[in-house]
Amino acid sequence: MPPSTTKPPRIAVLADSDTRWKWGALTADRIVPGPSTETAPAQGAAAAPVLDGFLLRGRSTPTPRQLAEVGVRADSLREVTAVEFLHTMAREPYDVLVLALVGGGVQAMLHGLKRIWEDRPARPAVVTGYVGVVYEKLADGLLLRHGADLVLANSRQDAERFRAVYDGVGADSSAVTEVALPFLGGAPYTGEHTPYTVVFAAQPSVPDNRKDRTYLLDRLVRHARLHPEREVLLKLRSKPGEHTTHIEELPYQKLAQRLDLPPNFRLVYGNMGEVLDRTDLLVTVSSTAALESLHRRIPTVVLTDLGVREVLGNHHFVGSGCLASWDQLDAGHRPVPDEEWVARQGVGADGSYETAFDAARERIAKLLASDALPPLTPYYTPATAPGYLPGILARHHLGPDGTPLPGAPAHDREPGPVRQIVRRAARGAYRHGVQRVAPVIRRMGEL
Repeated sequence: MPPSTTKPPRIAVLADSDTRWKWGALTADRIVPGPSTETAPAQGAAAAPVLDGFLLRGRSTPTPRQLAEVGVRADSLREVTAVEFLHTMAREPYDVLVLALVGGGVQAMLHGLKRIWEDRPARPAVVTGYVGVVYEKLADGLLLRHGADLVLANSRQDAERFRAVYDGVGADSSAVTEVALPFLGGAPYTGEHTPYTVVFAAQPSVPDNRKDRTYLLDRLVRHARLHPEREVLLKLRSKPGEHTTHIEELPYQKLAQRLDLPPNFRLVYGNMGEVLDRTDLLVTVSSTAALESLHRRIPTVVLTDLGVREVLGNHHFVGSGCLASWDQLDAGHRPVPDEEWVARQGVGADGSYETAFDAARERIAKLLASDALPPLTPYYTPATAPGYLPGILARHHLGPDGTPLPGAPAHDREPGPVRQIVRRAARGAYRHGVQRVAPVIRRMGEL
């Protein structure tokens, strides 16, 4: 649907966690054509886009604190079910829709949207992609995202892999568009701070067991004791009871309660970019924070203490020059990244980041200039995946053809006070079960 020269483009972002909301909103800001600095308003310059955010209700729905920490603002922001969102899309004339969801959520929305837009002469351009490094379930996640107008790849390496998967199953790969992570930025590293600051970027689900997480925490504390002149920070993603993209059963905060922490060791929250402003050495197992750090040329280490394994995701950094152990760091090792590897990861430390979104912006502009876009055509259909697709759609209260199932949550009214209380209680009970009950049951099973 072509944008008016007098009306700003309207963007909708549907996200299911704090990190995906950040990715979706920042991606929209980078790929949707906005005001031109070279065109006077009298010549029909595009107005600044209007961004409406929708948070998909579920276990990872971000709390107000998490949303404030992300630091991304929208013109409106509200929580919805999948069916509520589809009904909004059926009646609101958006220009661009960004699906910042897990693969199953993207697939469900593609089928639901295809259904509600089948009789419309025009529809929004649909965009999806990944929040960070793609190190597992490559084929599964990609095929669940197939059918969007743009499937964004955060690096040259990912773009090549994505196209190979689509081509390999006979699916159209033309939607794959190379970009970069939208949240890279900040001032380049210029030298050591006072005090020298080491930051460990924690991850909610890597590693996923008490033994390994306790080991990493103990080594971080030991590093602080070995280097009392340094400030050592444990950068946490969420507070106990909050969920992010991944479930965290064993928060480091709880593991740290049993330790006598040295005075130069602190647990910190907040925006990752602000923490990197004072970082001299970034340490992680496989967090996307490593790419943020490399973009700013901050010395960055991906730990090998627990092995270089696919389950940890640190295998993605093979060839980066960043792999090292705590023993090496304790001895003063400072890694030197491989420039060729960095360039292939969409990091753009060489200055190329500013043009990384040009191709996507051009494709979006062409889509917006079209009188009508063809129907959405996901790779999975009731004919090609009859044993897989219906289950994915049913989790979002959709039938095999994308139509809302009977008994789906009401879409024509806001939830009342009682329903809101019940939803909060249910979500709290789920999180309690994940973080307290499940680990106990697991330990009992190991006896």
